[in-house]
Amino acid sequence: MHQDRYHQEYPDNQSYPDQHAYPGIHPAAEPPLDPAMEKVRRKMMRLLAVSIGIMLIGLMAVLVAVVYKVTRSDEAETAPPRSDIPGEAVTAPVAPPAIIESQVPLAPGTRLLSQSLSGDHVSLETLLPDGGTEIIVYDYVKSRIVARMRLGAIE
Repeated sequence: MHQDRYHQEYPDNQSYPDQHAYPGIHPAAEPPLDPAMEKVRRKMMRLLAVSIGIMLIGLMAVLVAVVYKVTRSDEAETAPPRSDIPGEAVTAPVAPPAIIESQVPLAPGTRLLSQSLSGDHVSLETLLPDGGTEIIVYDYVKSRIVARMRLGAIE
């Protein structure tokens, strides 16, 4: 039988210390607990049992909620719309807005540095061909420039 060079010979009968390692101590001969300690031990065992019970009830509640959410049908999508106000007719659902296509007129060679959207306006920070910076506020619904601000030193 070939063994590698890192193998070490260990005895086959390894075990943890037992009564032979500590003479005079025998697990079967352990003295009983005094009544006060036994009462504390019982209270701790009762607390442990109650804690485990509460955790199991909580786990079951979470599992029931998950199964309910997964298996229920989406009644909100299948039910016809109804008005919550008595005597008021049901209104038709609002159609999504149409796609807005618009083009911002910029000077040739202008580069876009950043943009920011707020409501119907978009703010464009641009780098002009001459090296200056300009901020353009554009109303994309009306397809028109609202403001132009050139940034630079005052001459």
